[in-house]
Amino acid sequence: QVQLGESGGGLVQAGGSLRLSCAAPGSIFRLNPMGWYRQVLGKQRELVAGITSGGSTKYADSVKGRFTISRDNAKNMVYLQMNSLKPEDTAVYYCNMLTVLRAYWGQGTQVTVST
Repeated sequence: QVQLGESGGGLVQAGGSLRLSCAAPGSIFRLNPMGWYRQVLGKQRELVAGITSGGSTKYADSVKGRFTISRDNAKNMVYLQMNSLKPEDTAVYYCNMLTVLRAYWGQGTQVTVST
């Protein structure tokens, strides 16, 4: 069973920063693209940022220039650095790993940005 573990969420004031971390199994981590999604209650889960096994990245328009996704294949970790946070960034953030067979999800970490 593949398990992903997020950490780093919390409460922050608007304009502040948070760094989310996600640990993945080492046996398959470096072969697969990883992503960060977020979901607000009552809304669909949306892609925030993604990174390929080779390090290419993509971002939702709403976070471009503020968020940075990165991965450390030696530590089997993927990160999301979030700067200049806005109240509309408030959501549960999920780590995702996409394999040829299926997608795997973490349990989610709450990010709350206050005004």
